[in-house]
Amino acid sequence: MTTNPLLLLDNNSMISVMNRGTFKCTDLTFDEAKAIIDMHPEEDILKCFTNLDIEDIIFGYLEIQKRNFQHKRFRDMHVGQDGLVFKLYTTPSETQPVIQTDKGNEAKKIQNIYVYCQLVSRVE
Repeated sequence: MTTNPLLLLDNNSMISVMNRGTFKCTDLTFDEAKAIIDMHPEEDILKCFTNLDIEDIIFGYLEIQKRNFQHKRFRDMHVGQDGLVFKLYTTPSETQPVIQTDKGNEAKKIQNIYVYCQLVSRVE
């Protein structure tokens, strides 16, 4: 593993890696996020989140090949290190349809969940 692995982050883990230093954040398209992950070998990527829904986003929606990224709590990014942030954005649902789950339970939609990607880089 390189000394500055690419960090895969979510809303919560992003806060813990940005404790000190100067950072640059850049919004990314999903294709750009996929290309960044695809450029790195599995051993040079650390997964710093525990939310399994984020993994579904990475592997399912972005169509990135499923790999076993090492999980590690990480604090204080190093100068020159990058992190790919998958940020969840939740809004209330304007409509609240009621559906039947696959188990026959009644379920009501209460939120819309969106995801967007950012590249965060420590520059100083």
